[in-house]
Amino acid sequence: MAVPGDPPNGTPEGIGGGDEEFRSDEYRSVVFDEDFVRAARLQEFSAQERMGEHARAVRSRSFWSGGGHPGPRRGSSAARQGRLIVLCITLALAAAVYMGLRNPYVAPVVGRAEALSSTVVPLAPSEPVPGGRPADLYASSPAAQYRIGAAGIALPAVRHTPHFTDHQVLTALSIAKDYLVQSSLDPDVLAAAATRPVRVLLDPDQLTQFDQSMASPAGDGRHAVTGWLVRFDPATAVLADSRVRVSGALAFAETSPNVLEVITDHTFVYAVHPATGQPAAVDGASLFTVRRELRLRFDRDDLTARRAELASAYVTAGPQACSADPAQGFRPMLAGAGPTTVGPAASDPYASGRPRRTAGLCGVLAPTATPEQDVGSAPEAGPAA
Repeated sequence: MAVPGDPPNGTPEGIGGGDEEFRSDEYRSVVFDEDFVRAARLQEFSAQERMGEHARAVRSRSFWSGGGHPGPRRGSSAARQGRLIVLCITLALAAAVYMGLRNPYVAPVVGRAEALSSTVVPLAPSEPVPGGRPADLYASSPAAQYRIGAAGIALPAVRHTPHFTDHQVLTALSIAKDYLVQSSLDPDVLAAAATRPVRVLLDPDQLTQFDQSMASPAGDGRHAVTGWLVRFDPATAVLADSRVRVSGALAFAETSPNVLEVITDHTFVYAVHPATGQPAAVDGASLFTVRRELRLRFDRDDLTARRAELASAYVTAGPQACSADPAQGFRPMLAGAGPTTVGPAASDPYASGRPRRTAGLCGVLAPTATPEQDVGSAPEAGPAA
């Protein structure tokens, strides 16, 4: 008996018949239930949606709509997990960027280095300047126990600060010592034959001021050569002994999270003799003392580049006459020179140009700061007028 739907003459030979022919083993395990349909990548629009103009027959299901993971009852939950993971990653990246910007150890942007402010005070002798051999002069002066050269510039104990490590503090102290050595002990710098050893240690923002000071010295508190370095007027005096006596101390402090400050206070004692005239006698030397109090600043860029910002300098030096302007270079009063009562150079408040801020500043060199008078054979001073 024929079943409705079958061909009238039965199924032709060679053509499979029945549903069992189409239900191969490949599809026997597939259940086309509601979960299977929801997990499909493509979804067919409804008849009403397909009636729209230029409407597509199907739409793609994205990962966010719940069709990313086929399988029973996993589509919507997988989408929620994916969104949660992406959200967590986004929040983590945002937190990392925020913490990087707010990290207290990241150096903030700093401004330009300040200009140097310097004060140079000459010290006039109160007694005749003793003369003699350099070794004898040193032995009978307060500098007898001073060390020679850079050995007299000792570094303090190094410890970290709230925002600078031990290594950074040591670097700042080392740069400060280098600056003192180059600006106070280098023979070419002392003889006014070189400035580069000092210049290369300065912050680039101060180079213009430094160059102006070397080219046009002035006692205006900004452009004195002797504020930056120790220099003798080559027409007045030269070194009689290269073994300069040095004593002093360094200290450091953190003034801001990005600035480390080093304060130096050192006394340098030089043996000098006249630069002109007859060759100086072996016992015709005299001592000249310079005390330098410097304040140097370092930011993190300075520490990396091994340079310093010289913020201020207070210098006292003698024996020299109060009437001599020490801005261009020191002019020592040499062996045999008597005490002077001549005051500083006169200042005219009506004069144009830059005023000399150090005008009127002059001190008296204490008798205890000079060698004993019976050292060597100092030339006698000429008769008083």
